[in-house]
Amino acid sequence: MSGTSIEGATVLVTGANRGIGLAFVQEALAGGAARVHAGVRAPEGVVPDSPVPGDDRVVPVRLDVTDPAQVAAAAAACADTTVVVNNAGLHTGTRLVRCADPADARAEMEVNYFGVLAMTRAFADVIAGNGGGAFVNVLSVAGMVPAPFMGGYSPAKAAALWLSTIARAELAGDGIGVTALIVGSVDTRMAAHVDGRKEDPRDIARAGYKALRRGEPVADTDWMAVDARARMARDPAGYERALARLLDVAELRTSR
Repeated sequence: MSGTSIEGATVLVTGANRGIGLAFVQEALAGGAARVHAGVRAPEGVVPDSPVPGDDRVVPVRLDVTDPAQVAAAAAACADTTVVVNNAGLHTGTRLVRCADPADARAEMEVNYFGVLAMTRAFADVIAGNGGGAFVNVLSVAGMVPAPFMGGYSPAKAAALWLSTIARAELAGDGIGVTALIVGSVDTRMAAHVDGRKEDPRDIARAGYKALRRGEPVADTDWMAVDARARMARDPAGYERALARLLDVAELRTSR
């Protein structure tokens, strides 16, 4: 599968109001996108404000990826879309087995896996009808290596990684690529509890669009992603033990 450029493209970004999602909107504009549909959760009947005020290329869209009606409405309203960035995510910060609320893991799976699946199903025909394009799935190091301290988030991101591979095979004949991004620690609200080095969201978005342009099936966006995969490859058992020890630390800190 050849790569996809965002220059002149119409891009839809989920979870676009802040953090990595907002960065993907900003970098799409910087890269010459013709239009960016910014998907944002909002109260019933409310159209969200633009995350980039003053740029008329940005079209706010009310979109909760766990709501089938809103996903269908977005597919109908954003019928010019050629690139979908599945960025919306949920990390509850709870454990998987010995958890305070068993519903947390289900909620994480609904957003991080079923939300991506719903958007892929809804927009596959849209993108194909526009001559082809791509999905960019914003995943995590926790989906590439098992992270016990990330409860249901890690399994949900792992499921979304395999979803990306399967969707890539199914949609290749329609001229649709799927790029899965492996993302480390980023300076966003989701990682506010983590000390140490954290990447700038704009750098993650730039790396993501670069991988899209190259047609990369899976791409590490930052140093932590590369380092985690290398550690897992060198010593899987040892790295698993190291991650397990993080269950009981008082605070999380990135290395380097």
